[in-house]
This record gives sequence, C-alpha cells and structure tokens, in this order.
Amino acid sequence: MAPHAAVQAIIDLSAGAIGGAACVFSGQPLDTAKVKMQTFPTLYRGFIHCITTTYKQVIRFTAGLHRDAVLSDMQKACAGSVASVFSSLVLCPTELVKCRLQAMYEMEASGKIARSQNSVWSVVKSIMKNEGPQGFFQGLTTTIAREVPGYFCFFGAYELCRSAFADYMKCGKDDIGVAPIVFSGGFGGACLWLVVYPMDCVKSRIQVMSMTGKQGGFFKTFMTIARTEGIRALYSGLTPTMVRTFPANGALFLGYEVSRKVMMKQFDS
Repeated sequence: MAPHAAVQAIIDLSAGAIGGAACVFSGQPLDTAKVKMQTFPTLYRGFIHCITTTYKQVIRFTAGLHRDAVLSDMQKACAGSVASVFSSLVLCPTELVKCRLQAMYEMEASGKIARSQNSVWSVVKSIMKNEGPQGFFQGLTTTIAREVPGYFCFFGAYELCRSAFADYMKCGKDDIGVAPIVFSGGFGGACLWLVVYPMDCVKSRIQVMSMTGKQGGFFKTFMTIARTEGIRALYSGLTPTMVRTFPANGALFLGYEVSRKVMMKQFDS
C-alpha cells in the first residue's frame, strides 16, 4: 500500500536533503575556485593555478508529491523552474555569505577591504552592520534570473536522460542503476551551467563587490564586465564548474534516488 501523501512528502524532502548534502560535500572545493575566478578573473592563470593557490591559502590560515501522480519529463522541468523562484529567497542570502567568504582573501590582498575575521558569523555581522537586513538580498534579481531557466534545463535534462537510459535498457526509470543516475545528474548539471553561467558570474560579482559599497544591478554589472573585461570574463571559472558538475550533481541525484527508494521500501513492506 502506498504511504499517505504527507509521509510521501516527508520522504521526498528527506531524500532531497540527503542528495543536497552529497552535492555540497562533493562540489564545494570546485565551487570555491569558480567564485574566485569569476570575481578576480585576471588574478589566476587558470583553473589549476586557482586550485593550488587556494590550497596554499587554506594551509596558511589553518596553520594560523504522491508517488501515483506521475509527471512527464517536461512537467518536472517546469515544476523545478517554478520552485526555484521560492528557493532563491533562501539561496540568495546563503550564497551571498558563501561567495564573500570564498573571495575574502583576494579582497583583502587587493586592498579593497580591510583585514577581518574569515568566518560565517563575522560576514553576517558585517552585512547587518553596514547594509542592514536588505543587504542579504544583494543579487536576488540575478539569482532568480539564473535559477528559473537553469532549473528548467537541470531537471529537464536529468529526466530526459533517465528516460533515454530506461528506453535503451527496457526497464523503469527507477531501475536504471547507479552509473546512469550519476551520469544523468551530471548531464543535467552541465546543461544548467552552460545556459546560465554568465548570469551566475554577474551574481557572484554583485555579491562580492558590494562589500566595498554601492554596486550596480544586473544589467549595469553585465555591461561593465563585457565592456571593460570582454565577454570571455563572463565565463571565468567555467572549467572548475564543469569539472564539478558531474560528481556533485551525480552525488545529489544518487543520494536522492537511493535514499528515497530505501524509505519507500520501508513503507511498502
């Protein structure tokens, strides 16, 4: 017998949280390189230089719905896109703090800000003191502009890829196995970033550079980067992002699908 709709929702949320945790743990180092290269594109010679430099910095600092209601692939893509509007309200403040922490060393080294404590709490206090509660939503418009098309591509590509594997293997989408799930998750992530990467670069720039004072909005920042640094600068950090996307998003969907299946079996038995 299928579990109650409320229980099903709890299972889906729990599985999503497990998948999300797997995504963060597996992709965070490369995400740090992405943000650093986006906000300081001329400071690093490339992806490997950024990774090795960041590693040295770290060493230095440490020394001192109901399951019967089946949605089509397109419906799931649209649902993910709509849901991203609401997730952006939570994502924007947390990404703001994350991006500022990730770029803190470069901001201090370039003299844009004074030396400060590199901790989550110190960044939060600084935002509250200098910008007020609204400061946590710097880059919100750009975040939404990134998330809506991005998650349509993300979930759409993931579900289409799973369907293709299921058709090829002549089995259900839930039975395609570990490797196809990981590949489908990575493929979805790759499609997301190829579509929205310039918007993500502008978002990172707005959120980090707003530490120094008033920062322009999406269009002004986009045009400033394009005019002064060239279109190529909008793709700074794309390499670590694409390298990260397969293990990180593969881990996300593998964690989600496996944990969901385990929990569903407990209620089916």
